[in-house]
Amino acid sequence: MKTFWCSHLKDEPNAGADALELRIDSKTYLSADGNPVEVIRGLTLRLEAGTFGALMGPSGCGKTTLLRIAAGLDSDFVGTRRVPPSHRLGIVFQEPRLLPWRTVEENINLVLPEGKTATDLGPLVETLGLAAHMAHYPGELSLGLARRVAIARAFAVRPTLLLLDEPFVSLDETTAARLREELTALTRREKITTLCVTHGLAEAIELADHLFFLSHRPAAVVFARQLHRRELPRSKADIASIQHEVRDALARLDGATASSPEGR
Repeated sequence: MKTFWCSHLKDEPNAGADALELRIDSKTYLSADGNPVEVIRGLTLRLEAGTFGALMGPSGCGKTTLLRIAAGLDSDFVGTRRVPPSHRLGIVFQEPRLLPWRTVEENINLVLPEGKTATDLGPLVETLGLAAHMAHYPGELSLGLARRVAIARAFAVRPTLLLLDEPFVSLDETTAARLREELTALTRREKITTLCVTHGLAEAIELADHLFFLSHRPAAVVFARQLHRRELPRSKADIASIQHEVRDALARLDGATASSPEGR
């Protein structure tokens, strides 16, 4: 399979130079029994600089694969990837992936530029509630605190592009709500281009400027919605209203698919 992968816009300097752009004509891998499985086909996604995109879709449809392609961790696909020139990438995986033999401070220091230490990140550490835990090891942390460390590590590089793979999964709602508020404040303040995988529509609406919905495999973007950046944070009434509109649109889309010859 021939692969086209472009990580910078050197040949197209004016073509959305500050946006994240993905065009994945096909992404295939081999299953355990050696058969090819097409995960993504005919997918296009564009996220303007400084905006927050939420990525949703059925379990197993290829959201994490798409995020890995966006991060440049997977170049084995047919299509193109364009990211802002000289971008700095921050990424938060589903699991915190902290080194267990290093303290919180040491885990954060690993990603810092030479000459910088976690003590230079005072405001970030305070915002995430980690000041009292810098000398602790990952095994001493709750899952919520470990996720905060992973987020701090991603922000420590001062990213211009931030990718998040279900960063609030398995957290209690109180902790998740607090982290969503912190994440929103940090990404807005720093104007970070952010793409986040989530299964929660309300969560996506609370966080995002753009909603992207993927189909079953092979995945493609079947519905996208841009949200107005008016009252932030959005009220519960606004979130409920947008949820209703989006669910109606998705239901109409499902109905149209089911009534088409391909959907029967």
